Amino acid sequence: MKWVTPDSTEYDETRKLFNAMIDRRPAVIAQCADAADVADALAYAGANNLDVAVRAGGHSVAGMSTNDDGLVVDVRPMKSIKVDPDNRTVTVGAGVTWGEFDRATQVHGLASTGGRASTTGVAGFTLGGGSGWLERSFGFACDNLLSVDLVTAAGDRVTASAQENPALFWALHGGGGNFGVATGFTFRLHELGPTVQAGLMLWPGEASADLARAYRDLSLAAPDAVGTALVYLTAPPEPFVPEEMKGKQAVGLAYLYAGEPAAGAEHAVPFRELGPAVDLVGDMSYADFQCMIDDPPNLYNYWSADYHDELPDDALDVIVDSARHLPGPHSQQLVARWGGAVAGPAAAKTPLQNRGAKWVTHPFGIEETPQGGREAKAWVKRFRQDIAPYANGGVWLNFVGDEGTDRVRAAFGEENYARLAQVKREFDPGNVFRGNQNILPAAS
Repeated sequence: MKWVTPDSTEYDETRKLFNAMIDRRPAVIAQCADAADVADALAYAGANNLDVAVRAGGHSVAGMSTNDDGLVVDVRPMKSIKVDPDNRTVTVGAGVTWGEFDRATQVHGLASTGGRASTTGVAGFTLGGGSGWLERSFGFACDNLLSVDLVTAAGDRVTASAQENPALFWALHGGGGNFGVATGFTFRLHELGPTVQAGLMLWPGEASADLARAYRDLSLAAPDAVGTALVYLTAPPEPFVPEEMKGKQAVGLAYLYAGEPAAGAEHAVPFRELGPAVDLVGDMSYADFQCMIDDPPNLYNYWSADYHDELPDDALDVIVDSARHLPGPHSQQLVARWGGAVAGPAAAKTPLQNRGAKWVTHPFGIEETPQGGREAKAWVKRFRQDIAPYANGGVWLNFVGDEGTDRVRAAFGEENYARLAQVKREFDPGNVFRGNQNILPAAS
């Protein structure tokens, strides 16, 4: 294990997170290579009365992968990946990112639902549930879990699966890092790729209102293998963007078909008939598509999200109006289609509530300066107020910042929250792992 402290030359680089809005200074960062290192780091934190945070990909927009004056358990050195193509499973270390996961599994034409940004860590993403392009076909990342290895607050090494510690295994399907430090995961894989029909389409912003309605109707009619999102953004200065669109509001469609490319091309036709100015949808590598919308690091981020059972025209008008007031060129307003396996049989086996929602709105406030970050945060909050009459109260905790206990409870509902609190009491009665979307241990 390597200890990184404020006087280490690599301290500033090691403590840095994806979100520049979070600038915290832990007392020590424990870079752990295995479960024994994690147990030692937790023992050190306990002996020195240090708060504990757990760091993998560092993509928590709320900055829950770090703290001030505490200890950070950094699992990034745990980079092992072992694919079993015959049984269609993969076992990975907690430091693996989705880009690394996808490259390894795609060698065998296999995949599982992963993050929409390749730099996202497998660990935090999966423990929070894990929403990605393949979810309508294969469910969330957590739905594909076969087992999780973790170290508890007491330093014990345990495995959670359907057969071993089943209550803990259930809790790890969306309950986050509340129960221990995950050191390894085994996932079920599905046949997909390495070539898929996927990519991006782009329209001028003038088409915003019509496209919102057309996207809603076409997405509702599309089969479960079609994963899409409508994205309102500022057209980037890329060579493939027409000169007259660059720097102006645009509407994008991200498209992925989880099946044979020829069938994916057929199901892309209705979207293509809407006449995009840019059409990059075609046969491409699934692993490459997973990198297409990676957000750059070192920007000031504030995100949130809401679930919707329906998106009537009035709700779409709220979305379009918000998109017309993006706080800057990096911010985006996103609408994702749920349904399919998201609401399928696996839903009842997780603590996550409202999985029957058909839509998620997901405003990304992303700017270059601290002041821009504050303006982006205000823009996100305004949108959430305006869209509230059309939301069903559900929330995906991986999509949001620190929005308080009520939002944590809303993710699970009172009954599931109570069950999670019982599991928390068994595995972390002292609430050592509280630097997260925290679940309090049930009272004795």
